[in-house]
Amino acid sequence: MTAPAPLAGQTALVTGASRGIGRAVALQLAEAGATVVVNYANSAAGAEAVVAAINASGGSAYALQADVSQEEQVNGLVATVLERSGSIDVLVNNAGITRDGLLMRMKLEDWQAVINLNLTGVFLCSRAVTRPMLKQKRGRIVNITSVVGLMGNAGQANYAAAKAGVIGFTRSSARELASRGITVNAVAPGFIATDMTKDLQAEGLLAAIPLGRYGEAEEVAGAVRFLAADPAAAYITGQVLQVDGGMLMA
Repeated sequence: MTAPAPLAGQTALVTGASRGIGRAVALQLAEAGATVVVNYANSAAGAEAVVAAINASGGSAYALQADVSQEEQVNGLVATVLERSGSIDVLVNNAGITRDGLLMRMKLEDWQAVINLNLTGVFLCSRAVTRPMLKQKRGRIVNITSVVGLMGNAGQANYAAAKAGVIGFTRSSARELASRGITVNAVAPGFIATDMTKDLQAEGLLAAIPLGRYGEAEEVAGAVRFLAADPAAAYITGQVLQVDGGMLMA
């Protein structure tokens, strides 16, 4: 007898899900049985392509536009999901950008843009889903951070600061929400083959990765799926799971 899909009858909201890691996460959560809300900021065509792929494979999904760095848009996004689906059982905070530059030359607007989306966006989305999750006394939140938030990286002071902030936010919110059956964890990818990393020089980077290759978006998505959907992850909260090929071993 086939076991029921772990997220059957549940709704998962994935931010920044029109491409890359977010797309892979959306596909895997749909495979786990969730109705997936594919959030996007600008790429409507990409988001609709993800929805089409999920629906074609027998899953359920729909796309909603919102800039998750904007409070009113986040509140509207969550209200719409609750109206359409009735619950939000899983939140994956994936939306992010880079605006790289050396510290001495970094413009304030490039610093602020990264902090606003990569860190404040995580706060806004998490805060918005907390009330409905508290009412239903269950929920799983997975935040996408980065190994750069653990080790730093020249030319990415803004990105590293934001991703380090996500780790602190994850641990603090996990402590606040645990008593109501809500887990909060983070996944820290290393160098993953996505549009965000396609212009990086591979030679020196690969030498620093024990497994000797870039990771795949699907490998990050597998870690997210475990924390978001697997019954075995129910007793895991406040943790950072590194998916980095062994690059940063603690």
